[in-house]
Amino acid sequence: MGAAVVLATAMQQGVTPVRAQLLHELLGASLQTLARWREWWRTTFAESAFWKEARARFMPPPDASGFPLTLLERFGAEEDGRLLALLRLMEPLSTPAGYLPDQRF
Repeated sequence: MGAAVVLATAMQQGVTPVRAQLLHELLGASLQTLARWREWWRTTFAESAFWKEARARFMPPPDASGFPLTLLERFGAEEDGRLLALLRLMEPLSTPAGYLPDQRF
């Protein structure tokens, strides 16, 4: 599911009616849902303590106004590999705090 959210939100960059229809057909996601995901990336995620620490891994940090696409692009050219790398980076966000090996996140 995480991959679908990342890819759908990235694909929404410059959303067109054709892209919106494709995303709706593939995921059943409405334009409102896509807009909420995009807003989460650009505000909640971009302003989170997690991202404030994690962005130090990137020099220079990716532009948050283009998330998740600008972040995804920082993981190389191979689509499958960069998606997996982004999901690994974000893994602590989907893990209960008690299970984190490194509590800094």
